[in-house]
Amino acid sequence: MDKSWQTQTLGLARTMDGIEMAAIMLGTTPEGLRDRPVLLGIINTNSPLQLDVPMAEGLICMAEHGQVNVITPFTLVYAMAPVTVAGALVLQHAEALAGIVLTQIVRAGVPVMYGGFTSNADMRSGSPAFGTPEYAKAAQATGQLARLIGVPFRSSNVTAANAVDAQAAWESQMALWGAITGGAHLVEHAAGWMHGLTASFEKLILDAEMLQMMEAWAEPLEVTPEALAVEAIAEVGPGGHFFGATQTMGRYETAFHKPMVANWDNYPLWLEKGGVTAEARAEELWRALLAEAEDPALDPGVDEALSAYVARRKAEGGAPMN
Repeated sequence: MDKSWQTQTLGLARTMDGIEMAAIMLGTTPEGLRDRPVLLGIINTNSPLQLDVPMAEGLICMAEHGQVNVITPFTLVYAMAPVTVAGALVLQHAEALAGIVLTQIVRAGVPVMYGGFTSNADMRSGSPAFGTPEYAKAAQATGQLARLIGVPFRSSNVTAANAVDAQAAWESQMALWGAITGGAHLVEHAAGWMHGLTASFEKLILDAEMLQMMEAWAEPLEVTPEALAVEAIAEVGPGGHFFGATQTMGRYETAFHKPMVANWDNYPLWLEKGGVTAEARAEELWRALLAEAEDPALDPGVDEALSAYVARRKAEGGAPMN
């Protein structure tokens, strides 16, 4: 297993199920993971100023076993937090600090992250709003608060849109700007999130497009003698063009970021090719990727042990409802 994964941290039993299965995957025991962080768990405070029993159990269990808690207050401005972004951040920071300190009380030095999820709510309905200017500013400020206390920062890519439309794109991009400029170490819900409890394959592809664009934007600008292109400018001279310049031909295939989904045809050519929308292109891409996908290799012994564990837990009735 070369990638960490997120486990359920709602209550002791669910949390231990995740830790037990991770141990099976890695050929060890839960005790053997205490100095080997491989799992991530989101701990939401029950704002304002509460950490309920199931989340507290999950936090303590993860910390006892050396795994990563992401303390994430769910501070919605005017609903579970003051009506100002600054006031909501005060509440968020107090709750985050309380959870972070608790992890260290359980086990000093255990890894922990500061999760920011402060946003505003619709003043007319009370529904959460995401990808708003307030959300982006809160993410930027949270990044600074996390750096102040010296812990990694988690943010998110979220939208309140119910369809893969322009709203979904602009809100997700606003959320990503907040995460990127806030210096997030982890972007939760990075791809595919719709309004809260729904997801979309098409949105997953469009989000992957935006994430790749953000990654390309974050690359430092090349400033070298060759990149400054004084020789290329002299080669072309007044009134010329750079299509066939030596520098252009040398960088023809690598000069720019290549999008997966974006279409740069002019309007008549786009219509001639069928007028395919971004959502339709995204659907075509995810279907092709799914058709070509192969399950990663899994050791037969690990597969058998995991299947046996799941079967046993189901027979026992699984984790109790909290």
